[in-house]
Amino acid sequence: MKLLITAGPTREYLDDVRFLTNASSGRMGHALAQSALAAGHEVVLVCGPVAIPCVAGCRQIDVETTREMRDACAGEWSDCDGLIATAAVCDYRPRERVVGKLKKSGAGLRLELVETEDILAGLAGQKGRRFVVGFALEADTARSNAVAKLRSKHCDAIVLNDPTALNGPTTKVELIVPPDRTVAEWSGSKLDVADRLIRWIGMEFGAGRVFPKGAS
Repeated sequence: MKLLITAGPTREYLDDVRFLTNASSGRMGHALAQSALAAGHEVVLVCGPVAIPCVAGCRQIDVETTREMRDACAGEWSDCDGLIATAAVCDYRPRERVVGKLKKSGAGLRLELVETEDILAGLAGQKGRRFVVGFALEADTARSNAVAKLRSKHCDAIVLNDPTALNGPTTKVELIVPPDRTVAEWSGSKLDVADRLIRWIGMEFGAGRVFPKGAS
């Protein structure tokens, strides 16, 4: 299979030097790329700004903003068999980006934010017979929020994790398929969890396999 994988954070600029982002390291997406290549799959990795090297053997497209990630994914999606969306995409961006650098004025600054593009929902809405596996990093009412994301974004599976996974070498996840059934729970190094997820994807969505019951 040819897999499209997103990884890392995105940045949304306030001015030419300041931006909104998060603590995602990109390690989970890179681990999945490594595991997928080891399993014989082809990988396109669309990655936000991270401090780890590209995975040997995959084609990596480096991006910064959410819009850049969306455009890069849209350009690759038609040629792929499935998507694994691990990127921690910024949900909001400043309504206006200031040219240059904002200066202190001695007064407060009011920042107006607008929602960014929904990459996962946009790609899943055009999937046809391709599969989409999303990641949901949740803190409060975690499982119910992950199930809501599974349904609203038309994913074929959602991987639930929590903020402790950000920028760390290990993770603990719950794999949920429609309508709200847990099919696996894994913990360990991100590479170990990636190996398990890639193996599950191969069994579920590989040649001759069918989509999980309830998947659209």
